[in-house]
Amino acid sequence: MHVGIGGAGLVGRLLAWRLLRAGHAVSLFDQDQGNGQQAAGFIAAAMLAPYSEAASVGSEILEPGLKAIRLWARWLEELRDDSGRQVPWQRRGTLVVAHQADQVELHWFRQRLLVLGASASGAVRWLDRTALRQQEPALDAFDAAVHLPREACLDNRALFAALAVAIDRLGGRWRVGERITHVEAQRIVTEAGTHHVDMALDCRGFGAKAQLEGLRGVRGEILWLRAPEVQLSRPVRLLHPRYQIYLAPRPQQRYVIGATELESESLAPVTVRSHLELLSALYTLHPGFAEAQVLEARSHCRPAFMNNLPQIALAPGVMRVNGLYRHGYLLGPLLVQSALALLRGEPALAPVSVVQERKVPSAMSAAQERTVPTAIGLM
Repeated sequence: MHVGIGGAGLVGRLLAWRLLRAGHAVSLFDQDQGNGQQAAGFIAAAMLAPYSEAASVGSEILEPGLKAIRLWARWLEELRDDSGRQVPWQRRGTLVVAHQADQVELHWFRQRLLVLGASASGAVRWLDRTALRQQEPALDAFDAAVHLPREACLDNRALFAALAVAIDRLGGRWRVGERITHVEAQRIVTEAGTHHVDMALDCRGFGAKAQLEGLRGVRGEILWLRAPEVQLSRPVRLLHPRYQIYLAPRPQQRYVIGATELESESLAPVTVRSHLELLSALYTLHPGFAEAQVLEARSHCRPAFMNNLPQIALAPGVMRVNGLYRHGYLLGPLLVQSALALLRGEPALAPVSVVQERKVPSAMSAAQERTVPTAIGLM
């Protein structure tokens, strides 16, 4: 089967890689030049944090998130074999801290997880000052922390690069530098023309808003810093009554910093207010950040549906895979596995929902519609 994939972000690349491994021909379409810099997944912090996320969105992503982390462990090994590149990642957990004036936030966070049933096998650990210093000596400004040892984090930009190499080595075809206007049954339509395939997969994220009912954008803003005076070995979340700042370490003393989540579809640059809030909170986390170098300030819109959970929309000859919200890296592997399962005629995995598109896009004639194969059973 020749599969055309619109969108070379996280989901598009993962699907292309897994389909190529299964022996299918794959053409990958994207408006950038193949490096993925315009994708939301390229900008993200790439934290695999099911407990941290469950505290705010509910328990429905807890078990799926833990399953996805196990899947990441296997896939990253396979990706190393296919690409010859090791994607840096760590499974040392997340530390959640709060300043003395905000200790009620930390206690609420821990209690919320216990209520959700996350107390088994030391999944949520309370650290006093001594234990915290043993885990992360640089956090000496805090008297306590919640340790979530099962959480993880990976280097998303190294992942994008490794997936590109693997796709090339497995024979995938790239059509880059072309803006996609429509993804329809058995065709990817770009500004350069129409490309015919056996099955079209729409993985454009927020870019698919015009063709996907109920999809919205949720703006997020990220800073990349280089901080030689700070030595943190795992992700850290700082709780605050108004926001939760999160920090994810990267190689070469770099850190990804984020907090903002705005119900806005603006793709404008990072605002002064966000800069001030992020950097001020960061300085209270560790004074060494005062001398950090700001490498990047980026913004993007996360694609989301009303329930903030991923969705697959099916119609003959086309599948739309979308809606990862801020759980892109946490739930991405399960969304990809669900798409592949549906193509084989098997059920999707929780918490991915599946809907049937109500009609074939109007660009197709009725005669064409009758000849388009269904997605089910093609693999």
